[in-house]
Amino acid sequence: MANAVWSDKVLQLLHRMNNFYLPGSCRANCLRFEVDGIKVGWIVPHVASLLASYGDVFRPPLGGALSLCSSLDAYDKRSQAVDAVLSNLRRDPSLRCLKGWRNERFNVMDKFSDPPVMWMERAATSLFGVKRYGVHINGYIVSNSGEVFMWLARRSPTKQTYPGLLDNMAAGGLAAGVSIKHTLVKECQEEACIPEALAEKAHPVSTVSYTYEDGEGVFSESQFIFDLELPPAFKPRVGDGEVQEFYLLPIEKVKELLATEDFKPNCAMVVLDFLIRHSFIEPDREPFYQEFVSGLHQAL
Repeated sequence: MANAVWSDKVLQLLHRMNNFYLPGSCRANCLRFEVDGIKVGWIVPHVASLLASYGDVFRPPLGGALSLCSSLDAYDKRSQAVDAVLSNLRRDPSLRCLKGWRNERFNVMDKFSDPPVMWMERAATSLFGVKRYGVHINGYIVSNSGEVFMWLARRSPTKQTYPGLLDNMAAGGLAAGVSIKHTLVKECQEEACIPEALAEKAHPVSTVSYTYEDGEGVFSESQFIFDLELPPAFKPRVGDGEVQEFYLLPIEKVKELLATEDFKPNCAMVVLDFLIRHSFIEPDREPFYQEFVSGLHQAL
């Protein structure tokens, strides 16, 4: 039987990362963010009030939804109009997330398979509760005796978010107009100095999706997950400064760490998915097995 304390802590992590779905969340009070009649996000009331004051960009809230003006009828028009509003709102101290402005554009759409309706500054996406996508790579080795070890990264202490916490070997947000494979190779090269030819051997294996609320808005995210088995002699190296150190740890040690506060939460979910897929967590031994699986794949 699994360790009950470990199981409880992992279940708490999944509840925290999916708290938007739980009773008492802000969801009941949120306005839908609609573009051309399609819901693409959720906006908390105080943010909706700020946005509604820009009447040349946003229609007055109607029927539980905040929409763009009908004159904004194309991708570029919508993107530029909303970006101008957000640039102005950067001066509002109540919108803490905008202090982390990155000049990174994320596409906005209902589903990943849909054509994007606009782009939005990455730091602002939580204000609109729009889906954000990323790419995460599990780097691991298998010893001659068959033991699995995983490479983990320690985030730089200067990172804007979750400084100093454990992370997957490489990961990054999916910018507008950039492919998943290109993002995979780029992040592997920039963060871990993994050559392109080796990075391209990574296999797409899963997605991990979740939605949570905090003081900065609604975070609806979906990560494309890749596994990359590395040669035992290969060692990732710190590249662009987003990582301060890499560790090669036995998989049981990695599993233990998931129940601590040392992991960036969504990266812990990515590792949990790895452990389930590779049968390091089994339904006969883990009573919350189904809850773990469903908690990794929540999608609005």
